[in-house]
Amino acid sequence: MPTTTAQPELTPEERQSVLRALKSPRLLKTEVLGGLVVALALIPEAIAFSVIAGVDPRIGLFASFTMAVSIAFLGGRPAMISAATGAVALVIAPLVDSHGLDYLVAAVILAGVFQVLLALLGVAKLMRFIPRQVMVGFVNALAILVFLAQVPELLGVPWLVYPLTALALVIVFGLPKLTTVVPAPLVAIVVLTLITVFASITVPTVGDKGELPDSLPALFFPQLPLTWDTFGVIFPYALAMAFVGLLESLMTAKLVDDITDTRSSKNRESWGQGAANIITGFFGGMGGCAMIGQTMINVRASGSRTRISTFLAGVFLLILVVALGDVVALIPMAALVAVMIFVCWATFDWHSIKPSTLKMMPKSETTVMLVTVIATVATNNLAIGVGLGVLTATVLFANRVSHLVTVERTVLELNGEETATYVVDGELFFASSNDLYTQFNYALDPDQVVIDMHASHLWDASTVAALDAITEKYRQHGKNVQIIGLNSASVAMRERMAGKLNG
Repeated sequence: MPTTTAQPELTPEERQSVLRALKSPRLLKTEVLGGLVVALALIPEAIAFSVIAGVDPRIGLFASFTMAVSIAFLGGRPAMISAATGAVALVIAPLVDSHGLDYLVAAVILAGVFQVLLALLGVAKLMRFIPRQVMVGFVNALAILVFLAQVPELLGVPWLVYPLTALALVIVFGLPKLTTVVPAPLVAIVVLTLITVFASITVPTVGDKGELPDSLPALFFPQLPLTWDTFGVIFPYALAMAFVGLLESLMTAKLVDDITDTRSSKNRESWGQGAANIITGFFGGMGGCAMIGQTMINVRASGSRTRISTFLAGVFLLILVVALGDVVALIPMAALVAVMIFVCWATFDWHSIKPSTLKMMPKSETTVMLVTVIATVATNNLAIGVGLGVLTATVLFANRVSHLVTVERTVLELNGEETATYVVDGELFFASSNDLYTQFNYALDPDQVVIDMHASHLWDASTVAALDAITEKYRQHGKNVQIIGLNSASVAMRERMAGKLNG
């Protein structure tokens, strides 16, 4: 599958997958029910994220509809769900508070433009630099954050919420062991709704979260001055939204790749996310990105595998809130809390914290995972958590590799003259080359010195500067130094920079 261009069209493999699902009643049922369950789970979350962002609940619900439907056609990863998210809501909340809805919409559109540009620049290739343990930390942190988001729904509520939640948990965990004909989360939602309605049980419901819309979304053009001052206001928020949204989307796509044993183009995902945000902005939505929780409901709990479920999630969402809003409002929050707790359980990488795994894993790898988890949970910010995780992994890797460089010294008679030969073995970069200078016996070596570097490689200017310092030190002692064995890339780097790094 091509990864160097951002193409919105379906690949032949994806097209065949969609056609296969449309022709098979069993596969189509899986996609339809998966989309329905996701739509039901999206409603309270979209409302909650709207509250976080400081906008009307309809802004979040319409954003979830337009994001899901748009991304299904614009190159997004099959079966992955994109909608209004908490990560985006946290980024844009200060802008809404200070400048209002029009500036928010303009920032969403600009963020989409940035994401398209980043896709064209191939920024998704940077995903290869995110270590596996950062990915594990990302997954575990999101599972914890999703779980913590459910805790308020279990505090200060009628006592009947607890047995209802327990019943729903029994259904979502136990039903798949008996049958997978119908998604267990959907069964839990229907059963709890029927119980609370027919038994006249008063517990928090979806309707308590906010007013549901009663009309379709319409085109919206922000009314604000097109000046550099306006651009200066929305630019930082749009850029932050673009990066946070892309990061969460690309990492979620990689997670789905692993679960489904399929590949996806991260550049096409970036392109699709950007275009979907632009469309969402012009419909007055708050923007969004991929959602780990709803994606896990769709992929892992429901078994969906194509864009059909993504598209239907958006369609069902709109139908539910506009045409069936009175019915949806009756769904008890206990059912959705149970579904999300199941998602947390299924998402968390339990193998990563098993004693046998921790005993086998290098301490540096475990440290990277813990830093990612702690930073993400503490800040409630995916970008900060992943950034610190990558930084920690880089520092620990550099420290580990820097100790792998060895220097062996021998003194022999060559051409009737005593010569000291140093064999340097290992990768030389800023962390390892700083110690290289101290590995030579400048005062006691004979007049002829050979530094053999056939088993090493120069990676940066720090190493060239170190070699300059070594040769200069020997020159000060009146000794001749010959450097041999450099590969062609190292020779080119040294010829370009040698003697020019100290002014």
